[in-house]
Amino acid sequence: MAPHRLFAMPFAAVYPAYLNKLERKGRTRAELDQVIAWLTGYDDAGLQAVLAAQTSVQDFFDQAPALNPQRERVTGVVCGVRVEAVDDPLMRLIRQLDKMVDELAKGKPLAKVLRA
Repeated sequence: MAPHRLFAMPFAAVYPAYLNKLERKGRTRAELDQVIAWLTGYDDAGLQAVLAAQTSVQDFFDQAPALNPQRERVTGVVCGVRVEAVDDPLMRLIRQLDKMVDELAKGKPLAKVLRA
């Protein structure tokens, strides 16, 4: 089976979609960056470098400095798909990020989104 086309997309093409969704709901870029940092370990400089380099979504997650071991606590349904039931590890990471962004957009406190 061919890899999903999302895997080859630049993360810089996905990031603005997340940001627009959150800003429409009154959330900030800093909150999005904090969610990404929690999940992947990227600091601000690392995230900006990835965005500038047009790194693919697959490479973004493959090169993540420190995937959070608590990421398995991100559960629920995104786009009709149960996050914890996704078999492909990369797609599960993408869905976990989607779920966290959705939770922020729905007004959940950042501490709850970060599973604090």
